[in-house]
Amino acid sequence: MVNKEAEEILRKGGVSPTPNRILVVRELAAANCPLSLAELEQRLDTLDKSSVFRVLTLLASRDLVHALEDGRGIAKYELCQADHSDDFAGDDDLHCHFYCTECRRTFCLPDLKVPDLKVPEGFNVRGANFMLKGICPDCG
Repeated sequence: MVNKEAEEILRKGGVSPTPNRILVVRELAAANCPLSLAELEQRLDTLDKSSVFRVLTLLASRDLVHALEDGRGIAKYELCQADHSDDFAGDDDLHCHFYCTECRRTFCLPDLKVPDLKVPEGFNVRGANFMLKGICPDCG
């Protein structure tokens, strides 16, 4: 992903494209799996942990990234694939994830959507963390 694409993602989410934000969006887009704060900090060695965390917090508040628990209690982040527009009011990119208990990697399963659950009247679902756990093909 080039800077221009990252800037467009940020603008669609109503976020000003600063250099730190562009770096984080580009790294999340390049990843083939959700990344933890520590993994992002390691990949973005020009940014400190607090800077990466501030960007992730902002992006999550604008529904530009998903924050999910990886099966060990560690938060992982991935770029949301939803089409964000000015009237966007929630996360419409709800899909499942898989945590391998052997290699401890977390995989994004974008084609496996979170089931549509009927919640009691008055509840408005804006996100879901649907984590499957088991053994990945590499470890199987």
